[in-house]
Amino acid sequence: MQLLALALYHRDGRPTPRVLRFRPGALNILTGESETGKSEILDIVDYCLGRRQPSLPDEPIDQTVGWYALLVTFGDTRMVLARPRPTGASTIHAMIRTGDDTLDIPRADELVPNANVATIRSQLSARLGIEDFRFQPPTGAARSPFDVSIAQAALLCFQNQNEIADKKALFHRQTENGIGQALKDTLPYFLGAAGPEQALRRYELGDALREQRAAQRKFDEATRRQAGADERSTSLVRLAEREGLLSDVPSTLDVPLTQSLLDRALAAAPTFAESSDTSDRRRTLTEERRALRERWQQLNDALALVERWQEQGQAFTGELHLQLDRLTTLGLLGPEQPDRTATVCPLCTSTLEHPDPSAADLTELTEHLAQELAHAETVQPVRQEHRRSLETELEAVTEGLRHNGAALKELTASDERMRNLQEQHLRIAHVQGRIAQELAAAHTLSADDLGRLRNNLTLIQERVETLQEQIDEDDVTSETERRLTDIAALMTPWAQRLDLGQAAVADEVRISLSQLNVVLRRPTGRLPLNRIGSAKNWIGYHLVAHLALHTYLRRHDRPVPAFLMLDQPTQAFFPEKIHDAATVEDADWATVTRYFELLRDVAQLNEGALQIIVCDHANLGESWFQDALIDNWRPRDGQRNALIPMDWLDPA
Repeated sequence: MQLLALALYHRDGRPTPRVLRFRPGALNILTGESETGKSEILDIVDYCLGRRQPSLPDEPIDQTVGWYALLVTFGDTRMVLARPRPTGASTIHAMIRTGDDTLDIPRADELVPNANVATIRSQLSARLGIEDFRFQPPTGAARSPFDVSIAQAALLCFQNQNEIADKKALFHRQTENGIGQALKDTLPYFLGAAGPEQALRRYELGDALREQRAAQRKFDEATRRQAGADERSTSLVRLAEREGLLSDVPSTLDVPLTQSLLDRALAAAPTFAESSDTSDRRRTLTEERRALRERWQQLNDALALVERWQEQGQAFTGELHLQLDRLTTLGLLGPEQPDRTATVCPLCTSTLEHPDPSAADLTELTEHLAQELAHAETVQPVRQEHRRSLETELEAVTEGLRHNGAALKELTASDERMRNLQEQHLRIAHVQGRIAQELAAAHTLSADDLGRLRNNLTLIQERVETLQEQIDEDDVTSETERRLTDIAALMTPWAQRLDLGQAAVADEVRISLSQLNVVLRRPTGRLPLNRIGSAKNWIGYHLVAHLALHTYLRRHDRPVPAFLMLDQPTQAFFPEKIHDAATVEDADWATVTRYFELLRDVAQLNEGALQIIVCDHANLGESWFQDALIDNWRPRDGQRNALIPMDWLDPA
């Protein structure tokens, strides 16, 4: 897969997109001044290939562009991969169009979502020849399995401005969470050192190891149970004998006899119920005690009521005596004046001119009080008699309770043997429960069952050994290192050609899979890239590593996109904030030229199989360099030339 064109569509629906054309199978150079959008080309291509979260700048691209489209070629087949501008952090919408070699960038009115990111990745992966398989991490690894796709292959095709000068990381997005490990997991596949078969075998080995551990646990547990079964059975027989479930047990027991005795002990059903007379007597005394306690409570309640009546009667008669005594002191109750009426003064006995109603009332009240007092005094003996009757009956009930309690106590004291028998019954039930459990275990674990578990474990162990032998024969690590050695055979002379630091004394310059970086092998030991100084060397080693890697991939027709995008590979030779490298006279232009000559020669070496796209400030005067230019984003005719056309930025 190589790139043919990149198109940007205005958000207002203008019919003419901004199109940047690429030449397949050749060196493509996009040069220009700073802040013209060169570095954004890489991010846009990455986004069109299915990246969910692009790192596109806010202005002016995101403010003007509505759609991005990428035209790619797979030999005789072309595809358009279009994505709308991200809304928020990401978007999954996309448009895919497939056709022959006449297919070109679509018109703005043809952009309609008909797919998503998953579809883009699926179709690109299939056309690249990436086999449909799920990578399974080694057994015990904390990371999750994932589907191998262009998502991992594309990581080998980009080097943005910060990555190409990174002394600690070699690949695109390597420092992001999980990306480095994904590169380590999939690079052997993309190099051809491993495939779906190896991944499947590793997955099957993980399953087989889990099955082996489970089978081993079951077999060990069954073996332990079998080893202790005879001893436990003998102990249970002796225990059943002590509890009275068995009698006449021989001193020597064999396995069949032990099993027979356990069956007999389990079938024994001793009963320890109390006699019917004792039971009836206990029931009678209990019922009698219940009735006596109820009667005792009733009598207590009745006595309490009589006490309250007595107290109230005494208070009533006392009040009557008090009132009568007061009237007596006034001389109103004298026996010599029985006919006293309301016409006679109650104090002086003189005749009243007008009758005094109050005097009549006093007289009437006095008579009423006397009658009430006489009635109350006649009721008092009856109440006293009723009280004595209740107290007598209460004493009899209390005595009955004492006799009943003594009888129950005597019955309970004489029933000690029954309690002991009940305790023995509980012990026997426990023993029989243990016997039943042991017999059930012996039934489920026969000699045949133990043999079956042993055979199952043996079969699983043989499967594990077979898979392990196949994986050892695969030897993915050694095969990967062998392929990296082939890549190192290209890297080493190219690093020496660029005169990179320590390259002249290095026996080999190679990619380390464990470090995901360049490592130099010298007579004095290995030297990683992060211990070599100068941004010039870091960029140079990145160049030779990726050029050699892609050359190897193309020679072996591996399922990786056949393009390499590089952003600012000459940044180490110019000021940090350069506007136009063409105006810098004191730069090391000889070294810059060597870098671009290597890019040209590698593109020619691959004979059209590899496309190299470079975005840079440099603009060399050599004819081959000018022939490789696809655009020059420097002012022409007084007009600024950049990724976003000037008229797109015009508010009008």
